[in-house]
Amino acid sequence: METTWFCLVALMLATYVVLDGFDLGAGVAHLLVARTDEERRAVLRSIGPVWDGNEVWLLAAGGTLFFAFPTLYASSFSGFYLPLMIVLWLLILRGISIEFRNHIESPVWQPLWDAVFAGSSALLAIFFGAALGNVVRGVPLDRAGDFFLPLWTDFAAGPESGILDWYTVLVAIAALLTLTVHGALWLALKNEGALEARARTLAGRAWWGVLAAVIAITLVSFRVQPHLRESFAARPWAYAFPLLALAGLAGMKIMNAAGRAMDAFLCSCAFILGMLTSVAAGLYPYVLPSSTDPALALTIYNTAAARYGLEAGLIWFIPGMLLTTAYFIYTYRSFAGKV
Repeated sequence: METTWFCLVALMLATYVVLDGFDLGAGVAHLLVARTDEERRAVLRSIGPVWDGNEVWLLAAGGTLFFAFPTLYASSFSGFYLPLMIVLWLLILRGISIEFRNHIESPVWQPLWDAVFAGSSALLAIFFGAALGNVVRGVPLDRAGDFFLPLWTDFAAGPESGILDWYTVLVAIAALLTLTVHGALWLALKNEGALEARARTLAGRAWWGVLAAVIAITLVSFRVQPHLRESFAARPWAYAFPLLALAGLAGMKIMNAAGRAMDAFLCSCAFILGMLTSVAAGLYPYVLPSSTDPALALTIYNTAAARYGLEAGLIWFIPGMLLTTAYFIYTYRSFAGKV
């Protein structure tokens, strides 16, 4: 039952990154591809019907984490208190920038909120990437399962690291590049003309940065977190997830070059899903490794709720997620096509 909930939480987080990732990426890309006010409005219209619904998956994943793995929830939310508060403010700024932009016609007002929208979107991608890097690298857990991390120390990836070190910064840059490509492909899918062409060009150029980042992260992650090597050696079938990521990465480049916007965007979704599920498969059964003593790591077994609660929760979770999925399918089908 613990493994089932681990898979469900991982899938919900991956779904959030895929869905909210493209509108975060659209925020990063919109000042790079939109040259006029009308084009910037088109960027906002391309994500307008769905961006706030996409963020619901983050709330749902957090709630599921609280229900299924309460010890992990308590430890991570207290240990990562500062970056979580920063993420909260960035989400607020991003939301009000979308809502406030068109309230006043002014040569100062609109460019201000355009900059806030782009900046908060980029910083969210960076912070989410750094958070993923911290989970892979591990944190200095004590015997009570608690930890504290400063924002940075000496940028060395070791027991005395802060939230930001060379490894987590590398993952953060990879996340920013990945979501920029993801968002640009969405803009190419939803727009036409010069805006579509510039979005495709941005996706094609940033793809090379994603490729370089993926190669670098793959090479160093097995050194930073030795458990990854042990986990894949014990479960060879888990290599299916990295293969999915590689297929998606190659497909993004090929389909974007061929002008097949929908296929390129779906390949980007596959790449993100493959990368995140590779992380989950590599860390299993850890949910938060320890950077000091592997015996102190938080696992699905020492952080899970009581078995009865997990079983009862699953009975309600399944129909709830089916309804949510049906609603999202209906929403995306209703707003399909070019803006």
